[in-house]
Amino acid sequence: MRFENLYLSGTGRYLPRPLTVPEAEAAGLCEAQQIWRTGIESVCVSDGEPGPELAARAARAALDQAGCPPDEVSLLLHASTWYQGHDLWPAALYVQRYGLPGSRCPAMEVRQMSNGGLAALELAAGYLSASPDRGHAMVTTGDRFCLPGYDRWRSDPGTICGDGGTAAVLSTRGGFARVLSIASFSDPGLEKIGRGSDPFGDAPLDTRQPVDLEAARSALIKETGLDEVMDRIDAGQRETVKRALSEAGSELPDIARFVLPSLGEARLKAHFLDPFGLDLDRTTWSWGRHTGHLGAGDQIAGFGQLAERGLLKPGQRCLLAGVGAGFSWSAAVVELDQPPARTGPPSPGEPAAP
Repeated sequence: MRFENLYLSGTGRYLPRPLTVPEAEAAGLCEAQQIWRTGIESVCVSDGEPGPELAARAARAALDQAGCPPDEVSLLLHASTWYQGHDLWPAALYVQRYGLPGSRCPAMEVRQMSNGGLAALELAAGYLSASPDRGHAMVTTGDRFCLPGYDRWRSDPGTICGDGGTAAVLSTRGGFARVLSIASFSDPGLEKIGRGSDPFGDAPLDTRQPVDLEAARSALIKETGLDEVMDRIDAGQRETVKRALSEAGSELPDIARFVLPSLGEARLKAHFLDPFGLDLDRTTWSWGRHTGHLGAGDQIAGFGQLAERGLLKPGQRCLLAGVGAGFSWSAAVVELDQPPARTGPPSPGEPAAP
């Protein structure tokens, strides 16, 4: 979808303090020899704060940067990847209550795995486009990856997850960056990659605990073949990036920086760097290797870092790419108009600039 009058007016992120790989190994949480291929040096680890609280903190920061009162937000979409802390409970309304105090707009959840943040941005953009009375929408993400249900170091070998909350304010009334296009694509034939051969359970974690994504992935590969799975994953990514670039009137050489999911260095190379001919130093990996994979929040957090640290200059374009197991992809092209306002102190786990 191409946009003529859509802006980012504020972003926010709240990242807990990082735990280094040596510290985690000394605590018996992981084995460094199993981690080194990912290139991860540390991950942000919550000291008990749940995903919705991390998202609410990020939401307040994003509103502050945007200069937008909570009651002017017309829609809140909250995306998450992992358990939000309660059963049969609308986490988006908690984020709204504490992140947008006084707001009464619709607040809903988007569950698209690691692609949830970018997918929610496209949905929010469509909502704003449907009526001139809707000036602002907010997208938040928030996750805390922890045992007994999820082992951040072992549940998904190759990708080490970090905790954090992110938020973005979309606006049709101006902002520091223009959203030129967002495109999404899905391939439901790959949904088994997160389900494997396990039977449907009667309750969360009924089949196995903690989650073992490698077991599920192996079941699909055994059935379909590794080459076909990889080809379909790469085809979906290429189609989405191609569409986003075309709708923005851009080509890859026009893009100054790339915000990619922090999946681990080997997976970045296989699915992004090699297929698109990208240099690692044009991405946010030097930052993401210190946060870990933030579930649905890598793209919002990464773009905020680039813009606030001056690593994206006015007039330059950035491509944000997202992918969620199951499988879905989104990509957005954003052009910086001016540096965003700096608001408040950095969160405890804010790593150095990418």
